[in-house]
Amino acid sequence: MKKVRLEIVGLSYSQTQAGAYALVLGESGGKRRLPIIIGGFEAQAIAIELEKMTPSRPLTHDLFKTFAETFDINVSEVIIYNLVEGIFYAKLMCNSGERETEIDARTSDAIALAVRFQCPIYTYEFILASAGIILEDEAITKTEETSVEPVEKEAATSPEGEYKSKSTEELKTLLASAEEDEQYELAARIRDELNNRKKS
Repeated sequence: MKKVRLEIVGLSYSQTQAGAYALVLGESGGKRRLPIIIGGFEAQAIAIELEKMTPSRPLTHDLFKTFAETFDINVSEVIIYNLVEGIFYAKLMCNSGERETEIDARTSDAIALAVRFQCPIYTYEFILASAGIILEDEAITKTEETSVEPVEKEAATSPEGEYKSKSTEELKTLLASAEEDEQYELAARIRDELNNRKKS
């Protein structure tokens, strides 16, 4: 399967889940964005490394990197290889010079390690096709200019259950509005509801 390279283009408080963050990955040289909901600890670990901050004591991901380097193990790339019921699956591609090994990992942990090892992040075309959000050129420029630092927390939006009571046309209108406002996580939830309706 063809791999598609991704870059981190945004990290902000989740608008629908308290204590969670929305990590937005963008297709390199393309218009598609992949929003992923991650926990606060992992979001902090990613933001600290991206901003080149040094914590007073090593975080878990820093410890993993030091441990791996001590034994000449390198993470060469991260692959988000599957999406099942809204959950992304990732793996670390590791090598020690003598052999290569795949290690299963939570996507948030895998990306936190990718920024530390400065290795590329990939996904497959079928994942971007089913979970990606397409932005127009103007919206992409605005997104790439935003900081990866967490933004001020916004009020939570309506729960997912509310989408079930809306018509398909209403959901399509909401999806277009969410994409225009760069509310990636909200757009992903609406898109999931629309995809579920297609299956039933």
